[in-house]
Amino acid sequence: MDIVTAAAPPFFKNGYLVSCEETKEAVCIDPGDEVDDLVAHVQAEGLTVTMILLTHAHLDHITGVGRAKAAFSVPIWLHRDDLFLYDGIVEQGRMFGLTLERQPPVDQFYAPDQRLMFGRYLVEVRHAPGHCPGGVCLAIGRSDQAARELFVGDTLFADSIGRTDLPGGNQALLLKSIREQLLVYPDETIVHSGHGPDTTIGDEKGGNPFLR
Repeated sequence: MDIVTAAAPPFFKNGYLVSCEETKEAVCIDPGDEVDDLVAHVQAEGLTVTMILLTHAHLDHITGVGRAKAAFSVPIWLHRDDLFLYDGIVEQGRMFGLTLERQPPVDQFYAPDQRLMFGRYLVEVRHAPGHCPGGVCLAIGRSDQAARELFVGDTLFADSIGRTDLPGGNQALLLKSIREQLLVYPDETIVHSGHGPDTTIGDEKGGNPFLR
């Protein structure tokens, strides 16, 4: 599995391209203000993006969806419980003093226990509300192997957790989601967060002050 990460001001949110090294098929996760870097990498490497996968719909995770859709012409996936945030991106922007454009309509909503494929890789979608109602974590790995890497949006960070003071946030629910949806993975499992550096499940079990 090949992973490319990009971030850009003002939010420095991590956007991801995850691709199959054999087939060159890829998924684009949470395209935001860094989307031009992701599009350029796809073109440079000859990748074929098959899906745009959103972990949630806070503005910094969706500002590049329109440009990604125009570049790749593939379905946009989101959890239905975050549609109110997705459709309210203009209003979200006003909260931060930003003028934002509405994004193209969502094409597909994740079903319970949704499983998606690109190349030789499986995407297992785990609903993890708390940071927002429709937050999901994406567990990605070879379809013929048990190991997974986790793309968690703003659910979990290195030594921290997602904020819960925005509309739909609930800290007790977020902690429950982390314990039931993420901490069940082996300690060596890599966690790719929406902001900041990667971490592992073991590191967060042992050192995250919110999980003690």
